Amino acid sequence: TPMKLLLAGGPQLQPSGGESEYHYEYTACDSLGSRWRVAVPHTPGLCTGLPDPIKGTECSFSCKAGQFLDMKDQSCKPCAEGRYSLGTGIRFDEWDELPHGFASIATNLEIDNSFSESLENCTTSTWVPLGDYVASNTDECTATLMYAVNLKQSGTVSFEYIYPDSSIIFEFFVQNDQCQPTVEESRWMRTTEKGWELHSVELSRGNNVLYWRTTAFSVWSKVPKPVLVRNIGITGVAYTSECFPCKAGTYAATSGSSFCKLCPANSYSSKGATSCQQCAPDAYSDQGSSSCKPRPPCTDKDYFSTHTACDASGETQLMFKWAEPKTCSEDLPTAVQLPPSGVKTKCPPCNPGFFKTNSSACEPCPSGSYSNGSGCISCAAGTEPVLGFEYKWWNTLPANMETTVLSGINFEYKGIAGWEVAGDYIYTAAGASDNDFMILTMVVPGFRPPQSVMEDVENKEVARITFVFETVCSVNCELYFMVGVNSRPNTPVETWKGSKGKQSYTYIIEKNATMSFTWAFQRTAYHEAGRKYTNDIVKLYSINVTNVMDGVASYCRLCALESSGSCTSCPSGNYIDRASGACHPCTPSTYLKAHQPYGSQACIPCGPGTKSNKIHSLCYNDCRFSLDKDGRTLEYDFSALPNSTSFAGGPSFTSKGLKYFHHFSISLCGNHGRKMATCTDNVTDMRVSDGEAEFSKSVTSYVCQSIIVPSDVMGYKTIVSSQPVSLADRVVGVTTDTALDNITSLPEHFSPENVGLTDVIFFYRSNDVTQSCSSGRATAIRLRCDPLKTGSGALSVPSKCPDGTCDGCTFHFLWETSAACPLCSAYDYHAIVSACLGGIQRTTYVWREPKLCTGGVPLPEQKVSICKTMDFWLKVGISAGTCAAVLLTVMTCYFWKKNQKLEYKYSKLVMNSTAKDSELPAADSCAIMEGEDVEDDLIFTSKKSLFGKIKSFTSKVGARPLCCCWGSSCHQLPRSQASL
Repeated sequence: TPMKLLLAGGPQLQPSGGESEYHYEYTACDSLGSRWRVAVPHTPGLCTGLPDPIKGTECSFSCKAGQFLDMKDQSCKPCAEGRYSLGTGIRFDEWDELPHGFASIATNLEIDNSFSESLENCTTSTWVPLGDYVASNTDECTATLMYAVNLKQSGTVSFEYIYPDSSIIFEFFVQNDQCQPTVEESRWMRTTEKGWELHSVELSRGNNVLYWRTTAFSVWSKVPKPVLVRNIGITGVAYTSECFPCKAGTYAATSGSSFCKLCPANSYSSKGATSCQQCAPDAYSDQGSSSCKPRPPCTDKDYFSTHTACDASGETQLMFKWAEPKTCSEDLPTAVQLPPSGVKTKCPPCNPGFFKTNSSACEPCPSGSYSNGSGCISCAAGTEPVLGFEYKWWNTLPANMETTVLSGINFEYKGIAGWEVAGDYIYTAAGASDNDFMILTMVVPGFRPPQSVMEDVENKEVARITFVFETVCSVNCELYFMVGVNSRPNTPVETWKGSKGKQSYTYIIEKNATMSFTWAFQRTAYHEAGRKYTNDIVKLYSINVTNVMDGVASYCRLCALESSGSCTSCPSGNYIDRASGACHPCTPSTYLKAHQPYGSQACIPCGPGTKSNKIHSLCYNDCRFSLDKDGRTLEYDFSALPNSTSFAGGPSFTSKGLKYFHHFSISLCGNHGRKMATCTDNVTDMRVSDGEAEFSKSVTSYVCQSIIVPSDVMGYKTIVSSQPVSLADRVVGVTTDTALDNITSLPEHFSPENVGLTDVIFFYRSNDVTQSCSSGRATAIRLRCDPLKTGSGALSVPSKCPDGTCDGCTFHFLWETSAACPLCSAYDYHAIVSACLGGIQRTTYVWREPKLCTGGVPLPEQKVSICKTMDFWLKVGISAGTCAAVLLTVMTCYFWKKNQKLEYKYSKLVMNSTAKDSELPAADSCAIMEGEDVEDDLIFTSKKSLFGKIKSFTSKVGARPLCCCWGSSCHQLPRSQASL
């Protein structure tokens, strides 16, 4: 039967006959690309009275947009009025509910049994249809919007989307029959700036599954803005057997339409309309409405005041106007009337740098002059104008500013003003709805920073914008301040919620490019009919931007003078003397205030442990540090630590159980002040090319932080890095003190320090000033000596503060590494002398324990010296003692013998005195010559001993005379006659 030839997926549309019991379908295409048209009965089992199958159109046949294929005669015919077609496609533009074929599912890709309750909570986190569009979830669950389609030929899928917040990961991708995704690089969507953006992707023939997938991570306690998608169109599906009727609120006035137009405001239409009907005078409607609403009575919230431009007499008129679009009625009994306009007041003065023309309009002063708002004055010789913009009087909107309203309902831009001038401030006007965004944008073409800043690639401040504002709110209003670079999407840099008193905010500009600054105010995020909160406003009192290219000047400053007398720029690192205008270099170890380089006080001393670079634009630490302690000097060298290192704290979990990490990148001392740590945001741009690298959302500093969602959690090929912030833009100082410049590093955050060796602490500050951190963020890195941790060592955060900060403003880190130990010196080792063994003595040098030093002086090698043992000296002592004893004995004997001899001689003389009278009388005395000994008492035998023989021999050799006396006469006698 013909039923066996049918393909289940073919469209089953009834032809225009209406009363027929069958309809036509095509069979599946065969290998030759042909098919048959068959009749399919509406009643199952009916097989009689059906037309015979006939040859169908070729499989590649399709009708153009605005046409449909009439199956009866198999020809293309235009759609009737009030209907439209895409030719070979379908469009989904009504989102009162999910259209047939769509599925919205939510999962949590983080598989962790401990968060089973959170997984159940994800069942409600899905894409939600909201009439004209479908909105994504805003929590940490992964919500996927799916649609499966079978294409008969190659086609495309296109849709419009709004993606304002990078706290949500938004991707769109397609899978084919084999569940293989398309090109990976095309899946990451870019954030949008103004209204809806169109995205289109080519589809291949066959089955295609379309995925819109979002995952948010509101780790900063901010609920992100949802992703919105509308007008999904798919081509290449098949032939279209009939046209689709225009949805309510739209119309198609002509036949052959491929889309339907929106009804203008104060009109409406029903489904399939060919034109729109006007609302009654007492009713109104928004654009694209399907019905009209009765007009409420006007109140004081439906009008606002503004000023006219100054007239020739220098006066302005106070004007009252109805808020557009006007939806209220003045004719109802309780309605208020518009106050009378036309009251004249004196015009406020012109803003600084401008002057009043003859027509009382404000014009910028010519180059080389300045003004306080009245007349232009040329700068005196030796001075130059300080270019910038300073707006503090608001009679008319400045030429470089524009205002508009972004609808909070369908996110379309409206052609009405969102801010109105009011003399000494500018404020938010009444929008069409309380959830509209009131937008004020200022564009600055570029900046001309001081020369010293231009030459320094690290001190990135080229200008600054400061504004004074005040918010008055009764509900949950929000004020956003956003910055855009070179027409790139605006990035919110600060948000204020609720009422805020009059205060100032400063943003540092770090890129010399065309910048746009946007203030957006939303009274409430909830849409309700009418205007209830018009009195919730923002007042912007003044805006001041410095160093603006082609700006105006409110005063002149002294400049450095050339020999010709014209102004010039001082060399880098020089300040201008206020008296002479001469350039003077800053003293060593000071840095120059680039935005105020006047007088010696502009040279600010560097902090402890730091020194200035060559151009005195910043202070840095060269990875070296000296410390005087206990009478010795400790030298540190941190150059072995990497230029940039990173680590992640412990895992954190959002309320839904999504696991993420606080990822820190640290460049301790950089490279001569050049910061080396980088944190990126790859959520909306994981494929940034080299040429666009400068526009990617990345942060470069000494220390930065980002939120990391691991690739295994999200199921992506790469990790997701988001929300980078700088924690350290400049080095405050390096010291062992626990406090510096109101930054305190409490020792109790970490385990106790090494005994006898304190931690070296690096202190930093960032330039980012937030509401919670009025002085900006600060960082303290403790370097602790740990000889066991070589190389990069280990980084950690306080156990009590796993995110690295306990107050959200000051971040604390502990870096334990051997490279944090002081350089070794002679104090760190001592000598051990060994015993003398075998005539050799060894001297060994060892480190003192515990060893708390690295590098520096190396340990001396072992010394070997020759030595004498104790046995040798004992022998020498005994020998010497023996010799001394022998010599003493000999000398004793010698002197004893000599004494005996003298005694003998004396005895002889006594004996001779008794001789005969004829003989000579004996000598009374005998003089002993020098060298002779006196002998006494003893009588020797004639036998001579050994000593006697020696004595005789010596007396013969050196005989000397003796003197003998008889009576009173003395005579010299030869020694040989002594015996006489």
